[in-house]
Amino acid sequence: MKETDAYRRKSPEALLKLLDQMRRGRFRILMAVASGAGKTTELVKEGEACIEQGLKVVWGTTPMRGTTPSWPASPQQHRETGGEYTRDQTAMCDAVPMIEWNVEGRTQRDLDVAALLQFGPDVVLVDGLAHRNRQGASNMSRLDDVRELLRQGISVIATMNAYEDERVHDTAKRMTGIESEWTIPGEVLKEADEVRLLDVSAESLMERQHRQHGLGRKMEIGGNKLKGGYLLKRRTSNLPHGRGQHRLSRSQLGHAAERSRLSILRELALRMLAQDVNGSLEEHRQEMGLIGPSGATERILVLTQYGWNGSIHVRRGHQIAKRLNGELHIVTFVAPEQDLTPVEATFRRSLNKLAHKIGATLEEIACHSRRKMAALLANYALERGVTRIVLGHSRQTRWQEWRNGSLINGLLQHIEDTSLFFIADRAIHEGERILPARPPSSRDVPAPFKRWTEEEMERTAVGLRRGRLKVIIGAAPGVGKTYHMLQEGNRLLAQGIDVVVGLLETHGRRETAAQLGKLPVIPRCFIRYSGRQLEEMDTAGIIARKPEVVLVDELAHTNVPTSERAKRYEDVLVLLDAGISVVTTVNVQHIESLNDAVEQLTGVRVRETVPDNVLSGANEIQLIDVTPQTVRDRLRSGLIYAPDKVEQALQHFFRIPNLIGLRELALREVADDVDERLESWERRALLRGPWRREEVIFVCVEPDERAERLVRHGFRIAHRLKAAMHVISLPISRLSADCDKQLTSVQALTERLGGTFSSQQPMSRRDWAANAVELANNRRATQMIVGLPARNGRRATRSRMAQLMRLARHMDVFIVTDWEGHDD
Repeated sequence: MKETDAYRRKSPEALLKLLDQMRRGRFRILMAVASGAGKTTELVKEGEACIEQGLKVVWGTTPMRGTTPSWPASPQQHRETGGEYTRDQTAMCDAVPMIEWNVEGRTQRDLDVAALLQFGPDVVLVDGLAHRNRQGASNMSRLDDVRELLRQGISVIATMNAYEDERVHDTAKRMTGIESEWTIPGEVLKEADEVRLLDVSAESLMERQHRQHGLGRKMEIGGNKLKGGYLLKRRTSNLPHGRGQHRLSRSQLGHAAERSRLSILRELALRMLAQDVNGSLEEHRQEMGLIGPSGATERILVLTQYGWNGSIHVRRGHQIAKRLNGELHIVTFVAPEQDLTPVEATFRRSLNKLAHKIGATLEEIACHSRRKMAALLANYALERGVTRIVLGHSRQTRWQEWRNGSLINGLLQHIEDTSLFFIADRAIHEGERILPARPPSSRDVPAPFKRWTEEEMERTAVGLRRGRLKVIIGAAPGVGKTYHMLQEGNRLLAQGIDVVVGLLETHGRRETAAQLGKLPVIPRCFIRYSGRQLEEMDTAGIIARKPEVVLVDELAHTNVPTSERAKRYEDVLVLLDAGISVVTTVNVQHIESLNDAVEQLTGVRVRETVPDNVLSGANEIQLIDVTPQTVRDRLRSGLIYAPDKVEQALQHFFRIPNLIGLRELALREVADDVDERLESWERRALLRGPWRREEVIFVCVEPDERAERLVRHGFRIAHRLKAAMHVISLPISRLSADCDKQLTSVQALTERLGGTFSSQQPMSRRDWAANAVELANNRRATQMIVGLPARNGRRATRSRMAQLMRLARHMDVFIVTDWEGHDD
């Protein structure tokens, strides 16, 4: 809200709207990725929290006896069971009887809204928001019942499955075969005051379903033994040369198919909620008067023309947008005083059909002069928060560029906060018009009669001995990662698994400490440093104790200098190699490749990071989703920081836009992880679609502060495209001691992210572009990534970039603009 708006007189309509909002009850939705994710259990916990606040809570949907969890006898019993509620226990709040009716021999139950209004509670708990009421009822659906309660000032906490949202229902049915009898309109999530996702991995969902069906404490799923429902070994995923994929029994195939279906439902839920979160972030940015990309999501703009290459550029832009899970917009320039030729009109109709088919928008921008195109496009991109412009290489000669004007040179001068992706027209060099599907490699072909080598058997044995890694991710401190980790530990302990706490950081939070329960704690070791005695996790002591599972908090922690290992994630890798499974926690801002996005979003450079390959190597990743307002409420209550730090935190890192953006980053990152795993399991088109050409990413850096950002950009692209990444340092002046230090840091980052690094001798500005293209050609690069300084530092760079664009027309070129304003 602008400062002047606070002094303006409100219109009668605005006053009525404010009064209506004050009278209206609060609406909170608990959304599960699929059935069995624990919606009712979480609904019980929400009700319990309301009762502890002195609120009058009532069940609107009576829990079915023997089918849904009920209230625990006491909070202490709840803690000792690791947060899992037992059945058939006495309820702690009243339940208003429902209205029963029959259809086709099935008993259905509707909310008794009149009785609920007469009861007059503060909060009503409602399970199954998508339910449709009986014919002749005053309201057609349970959602309408809830809206009536809200209008009467009664707050509602309700549950739903993600695939019941009509926006994703058809996709879920097509990709998984799972169909909901009823759906919920897509705008309902925006009506709610809070929406929280109950994220559960496919493996955990399957485990819960098998436990609920009473299959005992020890069972097998797909040939893998489970102890107390906890998967200890995976026998197929570590077999060499794809053998595990071709020696599957029927039970294993059924297990794999069910895992894939649940994973697809989970990804749909994550992406749907991330989309709604972005809407809130955009609203906040507009209220604050901010323009340009937020840094939390990708927004792709394709610049095309009504010609032969138009559809190629649009399809490539669509492919990039799907791979990055971003929005896609298409624009073209038209001369307002000229009519389209018949050929151009034909291409216009074709592009409109294509845009409609892929769900993009096509907009025409009136432009009277070619020399004004760059400024118009740069302003268009900035106002709409575009993160990447996709366009074709220029075919003009240097003389034609000087005479007619160059769009590329103009963009290099005017563009702000938006990167440029230039598509090579490979038809000129390779005759390629359609991106070919990748042929199957020899690794995908089974060799059933080939004898295993000793090396293959040893590699398989190592994979079987290695412990499982579960990572619990949160968007910010205080979302409940440690709380959930301890609940998971107590659940496993109750199932007979040997679980210990290796490292716990409660930060003085009583609620978190209370979750420790009966979990044994391994004492920390003491390290003397700078005259002080400090504590760290006793990795050697844990290995000597030999538990089955160890709980380790704060994965990104930096150990005390002189420790045997520099980072806690390195200690975790040692535990995994020792055959000990690990459950650990991390915040999304500590993921290394997201470091720049987090800084752009929050203005804070996070120094402690975890390499992406540690997370990609995890067997299971789970997101703890909490709304920004809930995090701020916890902060004000002293549950995150000490009271003297609360106000400063609220004004800085814990501002609403920051928390919304971090939440979206977390949702998208976990969704990407789900998609990566699905792609590795099935090798087929999924939500992001396949990438249909072998790629080699060439990142060209200079030894300055922008280099690491380019490497992280290169990694995220290479990771999504399953491509090799080469990072080359091309300095244009003699290296100083600071430059040497910067190169060492860039090399270390590159190697941590799985790329290869090399450095060239200093060269002149005139030779820089030619050398860069020659080195890229030597490595058979298909995509070159280079950096462009902020506008106030581009004078010395533009000529080099223009020369590079003329020499690199045979490959894709991705120019990353600098939003930090560093000088060249």
